Amino acid sequence: MTNISALLGSRICHDLINPLGAIGNGIELLELSGTTNGEELRLVQESVENATAKVKLMRLAFGDAAVDQVVPRRDILSTLDAIARGGRLSYSWNVPGDPNRQEVRTALLAVMCIETALPLGGDIEITSDQMSWTIYTRNERLNLDPELWVPLSRGDIPQGLAAAHVQFALLNQMALEAGRSLTLSHGSDWVKIGF
Repeated sequence: MTNISALLGSRICHDLINPLGAIGNGIELLELSGTTNGEELRLVQESVENATAKVKLMRLAFGDAAVDQVVPRRDILSTLDAIARGGRLSYSWNVPGDPNRQEVRTALLAVMCIETALPLGGDIEITSDQMSWTIYTRNERLNLDPELWVPLSRGDIPQGLAAAHVQFALLNQMALEAGRSLTLSHGSDWVKIGF
């Protein structure tokens, strides 16, 4: 069956990435010509880089993924590094080689879920071996909203879901599509999603 929402995500990201790339190229040309102030140009460049990284992340997390597709490790690392630059969140990608795209999609949706529990920032660790994946964080100011996390633990979709939390509706489904089942555990200052 065709996954229309994944195709829609892929299409939106594809259509946004090209203009962002063109803006980045234009900024490089302006820098080479020396016709602009460096500080303003640097701010615009950082914004374009951050937006481009977010679109790439969304394409991986929400886009269509074939069973035999892989994602180059360098692409994942550069995307996570660009998103973390100047932000409150950091990401530790401890996954060897070029992983399967369906598994990467599931891992990134889990990362997005955990991000909601870190309103003041923190580090999210993504680890994988041949058998399983673990997405984990420990933080004294962890905030697990029961409206989101309880339905996730049951395999349900939260009621009254906001667009910013759509990952909670997709995570279980994408794990199943990758041939995995989700596990969730937490304490007062840590949370772990496995599949």
